[in-house]
Amino acid sequence: MSLLIKNGTVVTAVDQYVGDVLIEGERIATIGSSLSMPVDRTIDASGKLVLPGGIDVHTHLDMPFGGTTSADDFESGTIAAAFGGTTSIVDFAIQYKGQTLHHAWETWMHKAEGKAAIDYGFHMIITDLTDQVELEMDALVGQGVTSFKLFMAYPGVFMLDDASIFKALLRTGKNGGTICMHAENGGVIDVLVKKALAEGKTAPKYHALTRPVRAEAEATHRAIALAEMADVPIYIVHLSAAEALEMVTEARDRGLPAYAETCPQYLFLSDDNYEEPGFDGAKYVMSPPLRPAATQDRLWRGLAFNDLQAISTDHCPFCMKEQKSMGHGDFSKIPNGAPGIETRMSLVYDGGVRTGRISLNRFVELTSTSPAKIFGLFPRKGTIAPGSDADIVIFDPEKTTTLSVHSLHMKVDYNPYEGRQVTGVTETVISRGRVVIDNGRFVGRAGAGAFIKRSARW
Repeated sequence: MSLLIKNGTVVTAVDQYVGDVLIEGERIATIGSSLSMPVDRTIDASGKLVLPGGIDVHTHLDMPFGGTTSADDFESGTIAAAFGGTTSIVDFAIQYKGQTLHHAWETWMHKAEGKAAIDYGFHMIITDLTDQVELEMDALVGQGVTSFKLFMAYPGVFMLDDASIFKALLRTGKNGGTICMHAENGGVIDVLVKKALAEGKTAPKYHALTRPVRAEAEATHRAIALAEMADVPIYIVHLSAAEALEMVTEARDRGLPAYAETCPQYLFLSDDNYEEPGFDGAKYVMSPPLRPAATQDRLWRGLAFNDLQAISTDHCPFCMKEQKSMGHGDFSKIPNGAPGIETRMSLVYDGGVRTGRISLNRFVELTSTSPAKIFGLFPRKGTIAPGSDADIVIFDPEKTTTLSVHSLHMKVDYNPYEGRQVTGVTETVISRGRVVIDNGRFVGRAGAGAFIKRSARW
């Protein structure tokens, strides 16, 4: 199919101009002005922004956690992502103790195949690092799974000790992979949780109070130190605390290849939400937890000055009624996570670009280009250029909508931003040359998304 997008304002991480984009098959063929040729369809994007498709490199679809499974599978989750202007995700395949990495990868590939409506890749979560697993890391990098997530939290479930973390970091120095780190001091948090429960402190707010900012900052510092000793890059996931950001900023000021993402929930919500009446604070139980509202300005500053390189969602939704309610009377049993895959682009545009906190180019960089570069997708994805995949979002910068569980498409019974008005709405979405969202209607197909082989660092 050929498709011509005319008269839109094309925005990349470095450019902004009114122009036309010709798509032939799955790729962008030509960019110019006043293009005129016979095509299967022409879309008039006058007054609209033409953006590279959003890339969310932190999602958890169909993920078992805490005795239940995240509410969105790869069908509902990727359709919701498309509605929000995201055309590629990188999810997480989990190696459970005693399993091989390839078994984990095949399990998650099976979850996604035939369901994903947009393109997808995987990071590999390693929970059991043996000599054989190190060899498997090399093999997976060759097969396009080029990043590995390690945990400093959740002892007995996901957490690795420092020696194992260091060995994995050293391995990426040989195979060109990248380590993604969940940086919280899991041992200290475990003690604080047990202490709180023993004192009868069981409400949702104690999830946040037992995961202090210093536990995140200490682990972030330690993760960067281990990567520095291994002489490899590191990527800190879902950074929430200003104190942790200080660790990343200091490392980058010294020239270290330290990278970090934050998430919309840390930019727009705060620990005040845990004080909502009854059990409603459980909506915001996630790890790391929400921080004081004053943290938001410091995170925005980090995004503006490139101390933070990406905005991902950590989309991991659990319904209040059947799932979050498992933690009534014991906050430690509330499944950790919240929905966000559909609302990221509008929230960040409204709260970042329209307020002057970040530029339009920086918006594109944070939501698409930079994650594409860090995780081996660029220039196939993350930009609008001849030869790149035709992953394009036509975005109305003036349209206002109200975020509500009733109008969104994520398979969960609440929305953390319920009632919030945002200006800036995804109108039409093209995934590898196919229109999947057409003026706000889903016209794609479950299973049309493809596995993305990502490049190593060399």
